[in-house]
Amino acid sequence: MRSNASTIEDYLAELPEEHREALIRVRDIILANLPPGYQEVMNWGMITYEVPLAFYPDTYNKKPLMYAALASQKNYMALYLTGIYINPDNAKKFEHAYQVTGKRYDCGKSCVRFRKLEDLPLDLIGETIRALQMETFVNLVKKAGSVRKSR
Repeated sequence: MRSNASTIEDYLAELPEEHREALIRVRDIILANLPPGYQEVMNWGMITYEVPLAFYPDTYNKKPLMYAALASQKNYMALYLTGIYINPDNAKKFEHAYQVTGKRYDCGKSCVRFRKLEDLPLDLIGETIRALQMETFVNLVKKAGSVRKSR
């Protein structure tokens, strides 16, 4: 369910109560752990945490790099964590740490799907958000891009 909301407040207001309450809690965790420099905005129909174009304008699509995002779908909610997927070792560590919590691990290529807040290990989410300073994330993206170009 892609939203046309232009503000985060409008986006949250249009959600079913259960999804709104869960996303507010996850958003609070993200904001409490988000390294300096990332911006919280509405983009791509969801709440995103991005690298401002003023810091890194050389993106493949001329849009800000997305570090993380929150979205509500019809049957679940999703937390996108592109920072862990830029490095396969980080993705494996995240998956292992998630599974150790005993919570249901339902993950796509770049998102963790959850039906209710209790499905999400909030401490691990905070730790994961806190893990990459913006400059480090941009350098990993640059490195990944140069590897793709050399193939």
